[in-house]
Amino acid sequence: MSGFQIHSLDTAPEDAKAVLAKTKAKYGFVPNLIGGLAEAPAAAEAYLAVGEAFASSSFTPTERHVVWFTINAIHGCDYCMAAHTGIAKSESIAEDVIETARAGGDYSDPRLQALKELTTKMVLDRGWVKPEEIEAFLAAGFTRRNVLEVILGISHKVLSNYTNHVVGTPVDRPFAPFEWVPPAAAAE
Repeated sequence: MSGFQIHSLDTAPEDAKAVLAKTKAKYGFVPNLIGGLAEAPAAAEAYLAVGEAFASSSFTPTERHVVWFTINAIHGCDYCMAAHTGIAKSESIAEDVIETARAGGDYSDPRLQALKELTTKMVLDRGWVKPEEIEAFLAAGFTRRNVLEVILGISHKVLSNYTNHVVGTPVDRPFAPFEWVPPAAAAE
């Protein structure tokens, strides 16, 4: 056990209560991720701010979810895969996009596949992508702006995925129906 607590409005450090109240007002509940981040209020605030920045990127909602799902799968974050599945469904993201992400497959849409490939290379190679990998991404119809927005999405998911690993964040009840087991683990 990590010793970290999933805070509520009642148990949170005083300087975290405002961010928890804001989160509850926005979502109707305090997700366990935010409750875990409340141990460091600046981290909770950063997560929310980076999420809002990524939501205002030039990516479509489907493209944002491809970035999130790709990173969550690479990091093996079962909490975020479940949560983003629920969020994607609430945002009417196509079921085949969701299922492809959860199964670790390739997208039939070449543009989404190019997005998945660049995101994967960015994460695995820690940003050291080759010029020809960027050119392939641009050839799929993306822009240099989108390259930097992928990095923004990675920043968002590093905050949540790493926190969930360290804290051992349990999946929230609303996302429990979307529990995720990495495809390799499911095959064992």
